[in-house]
Amino acid sequence: MTEQLIIFDTTLRDGEQSPGASMTRDEKLRIARQLERLRVDVIEAGFAAASEGDFECVKAIAEAVKDSTVCSLSRANERDITRAAEALKGAQRARIHTFIATSALHMEKKLRMTPGQVLEQARQSVRLARSLCADVEFSPEDGYRSDPDFLCRVIEAAIAEGARTINVPDTVGYAIPELFGQFIRNLRERVPNSDQAIWSVHCHNDLGMAVANSLAGVKIGGARQVECTINGLGERAGNCALEEVVMAVKTRRDYFGLDVAIDTRQIVPASRMVSQTTGFAVQPNKAVVGANAFAHASGIHQDGVLKARDTYEIMRAEDVGWTANKIVLGKLSGRNAFKQRLDELGVHFGSESDINVAFSKFKELADRKSEIFDEDILALVSDESVTPGKEAYGLVSLAQRSETGERPSASIVFTENGQERRASAEGNGPVDATFKAIESQVNSGAELLLFSINAITSGSTESQGEVTVRLQHAGRVVNGVGADPDIVIAAAKAYLSALSRLRGKSEKVKAQDWI
Repeated sequence: MTEQLIIFDTTLRDGEQSPGASMTRDEKLRIARQLERLRVDVIEAGFAAASEGDFECVKAIAEAVKDSTVCSLSRANERDITRAAEALKGAQRARIHTFIATSALHMEKKLRMTPGQVLEQARQSVRLARSLCADVEFSPEDGYRSDPDFLCRVIEAAIAEGARTINVPDTVGYAIPELFGQFIRNLRERVPNSDQAIWSVHCHNDLGMAVANSLAGVKIGGARQVECTINGLGERAGNCALEEVVMAVKTRRDYFGLDVAIDTRQIVPASRMVSQTTGFAVQPNKAVVGANAFAHASGIHQDGVLKARDTYEIMRAEDVGWTANKIVLGKLSGRNAFKQRLDELGVHFGSESDINVAFSKFKELADRKSEIFDEDILALVSDESVTPGKEAYGLVSLAQRSETGERPSASIVFTENGQERRASAEGNGPVDATFKAIESQVNSGAELLLFSINAITSGSTESQGEVTVRLQHAGRVVNGVGADPDIVIAAAKAYLSALSRLRGKSEKVKAQDWI
């Protein structure tokens, strides 16, 4: 029988470490349900001990997801591990993933612990986790830069205490494929009880080789689990991209000799959902999920594809979900049809009143845009203004004027904690004027780091514009996303959404303390 490669998705944990990619509980639940529909084997739902909000997210996902294992990350200490176990109580299949740094640099500079102390901490932590959960994974942080002799001792001890998955991270993206694959192979050969655990790899993309390193760890090293994220989302240059690993293994099954349980038709819907939720746009030439991934501009290529698709395509676009981009609803569609489509997209509202507000927004959009696509619906329900009262700031109305030779101006009405505020300002353009009008009332002191516009659907000037605004204040970085056929209105929504996130100051463990 062909072996199966386990796909461990950490979009909701490691992916969220991208600056500004923090997600709400409802957003995480929505993505978790899509990951389940994608048939991901393990969903790392978050870091339960990081904050009360993170705990509630892990708990909610553990209770909602039935077909995937739900995992929580924890540092190698009693508080983190017990907190993870508590959050995972409602899961049908739960996993605790505990870690501690093992490289000399991390032990000395960050942990300020001796190798002997780290070894004992790893041993005790796995023992505790195993007493609380049948499925335990252990990771030596910065494993690739660790001394192999010491690393073998730590891994052997972790397996002896009950860890049944051993994950070796290339935490800083330092590895080279051939060397990394051989590194994993050597560890498996040297650790006496290595056959008692599934070996896993977790690679970062700092040198652009996360996918290549992960696949080398599988082919050369014998790893049978890959840790990855949708769209390669993650801190710094990101993580190993799930869609690329999965399609590489499926397309080159002749080479890897492995199967995956993933329903590849759900890859593009998952990619769109993560992109729209986080505000991190997918580059057009991104493999598998980029807008140009199956586009052919060369006349020779076009002619070849028309005669025989496999002349220039090694995958079928519909096999990864591109055919999902279809018209689903219009202005004559009723509430039941709208609600059914939301269910199909994995979107669930907490109350009937929330559904009614979303449907009202849908009807408003349908009056302005004749063709409503899945992407439009996802953008609509991701819009913070759909759930009034849940955000500190919300848009009421906007009027702006821009004319050649005249200085642009904007007048805006928005809510702050339910109270209406009005403001007007001039600027270098309508967007600049809008932001200055908002700031004249809010005085946030935030620095604008990013302003980005993308069309939600292609091929029509009716397409909604999706704007991402990234703000920084007092060391915090947040993203706000807004969508509307009018890009100035979309920009106002995005700015107010970012301001709302700045107001929601939930404490988290620093990203550099995670693998």
